Amino acid sequence: MKKQLLCTSAIALGCAIAAPVSAQEWDMDWGGYYNTHVGIASVSTSASLGTGTDYDGVDVFQNGEIHFTPSVTLDNGMTFGINVQYEAKNSGGAIVDESFASISSDTLGRIDLGNENSAGYKLSVAAPQVAGGIGINSPSVSAFIPLSISQGGNQPWNFRQAAVSSWTEVGGNNDVQRITYYTPSFNGLTLGVSYAAVQGTNAGSTNNGAPDRNATVLRDIFDLGAGYSQSFNGVDLSLSARWGTADTNAVGVSDPEVWALGAVIGVSGFQFGGSYAENDNGGAGGVGDQEGWSLGATYDIAGPWSVGFDTYQGEVTTALGGGKAEYEAYQLVGNRSLGAGVSWSVYAAYAEGTTNAADPMGVSKVDGTVVGTSINLSF
Repeated sequence: MKKQLLCTSAIALGCAIAAPVSAQEWDMDWGGYYNTHVGIASVSTSASLGTGTDYDGVDVFQNGEIHFTPSVTLDNGMTFGINVQYEAKNSGGAIVDESFASISSDTLGRIDLGNENSAGYKLSVAAPQVAGGIGINSPSVSAFIPLSISQGGNQPWNFRQAAVSSWTEVGGNNDVQRITYYTPSFNGLTLGVSYAAVQGTNAGSTNNGAPDRNATVLRDIFDLGAGYSQSFNGVDLSLSARWGTADTNAVGVSDPEVWALGAVIGVSGFQFGGSYAENDNGGAGGVGDQEGWSLGATYDIAGPWSVGFDTYQGEVTTALGGGKAEYEAYQLVGNRSLGAGVSWSVYAAYAEGTTNAADPMGVSKVDGTVVGTSINLSF
């Protein structure tokens, strides 16, 4: 497989070099999004880490990125470009979230090289959600309801893992340096494969020196994904499936795996769909294994409004003997389009995290409700 991909890349590059020189213009494209939430939360907790805390009241949550995506299309039909994404809000300083180069054509498909999520992740679909909600199929709800242990809650809250979101990765590795290939679409079907030498984090912290495959927990990370999107007589259908694995250097731990399925169907302004994902993290007795699912529906009302309801349910095995930490959340959202790239949303969300007697924290519960509004800009 790797030899075939390298040959394909070499042929594509050879064609580009052999093409006659001409005055193609670069498309210096850029864009991004910026979402600003104001919400009022009511939180209760019996978690030991939450003793003496007060999370009730009004707060602001912001989430934004600026994307630089210049590209040029040559006479031979090959398109070369880059995608650099800057976080607009973080814990300090400008952070490059994702950064990769791409080579594509209608007949070749697309090759991505750099810090980006895997093909399995990017081809996945999940429960539809109306724009402007707080995002319960993600860690975003913790902006108002402190579910994670690091915030005084009771959930491990591992990023890119199925107990928190069906948008998951092998061992939670996120935006590592990868080689990814996507096929052209065949009647709506797109296949993808990704390889990463070692685990890592976002683009801003991984680009120095040769990777020592013996000095990292995960190495040789492979992902496979399939996405299908087609319309039939007024019915829109999207399906996805993905699987991934890696080699581990950790003693007493088996190689991790991830798999997920998703489906969304749209008809007459309605969308229905969901997803299911599992992370088998290889721990003894299944400790660290995670699973979760999303389910939701949206409706585009005639005019500027859309409404939707969705839920996410996840759990992680936290200890031998049946230790569990469980997360569940529900959300109702209404969104009004105000103009090109501008919308206003109102929403109400409930989320809770529970642990059982076999969990290291013992029996505990953290739950909260947030009622909020948001202004959402995309450009």
